[in-house]
Amino acid sequence: MSRTQPSSGLDPALAARLRRNDEGLFPAIAQQYDTGEVLMLGWMDDEALHRTLTTGRCTYWSRSRREYWAKGDTSGHVQHVKSVALDCDADTVLVKVDQTGAACHTGDRTCFDAGDITPGSGR
Repeated sequence: MSRTQPSSGLDPALAARLRRNDEGLFPAIAQQYDTGEVLMLGWMDDEALHRTLTTGRCTYWSRSRREYWAKGDTSGHVQHVKSVALDCDADTVLVKVDQTGAACHTGDRTCFDAGDITPGSGR
């Protein structure tokens, strides 16, 4: 089910390139700019991307709360944007950031440290 897109100040040429899911969202991967560490995956729409580009802080769309959130507003664990890149299919953005503190809501530095899955083991 698609949600109504808010009006956005996103550059129309960039907006025209983006491929979104049925809810008008696309994944945004946050990566530490200097180490390459993958920190988290969040969801954006045009307005969240516009806010990210204009404020220099990552802003995401919360699918559970149905609202925008700038990373670090409540935790203090801010993501300062260094660069943003669109992938080859125009359906995912890579946001290189300087992460302050933990990126994960669990308090961990990254959301991707819950244990490796060994290829071929089925686990």
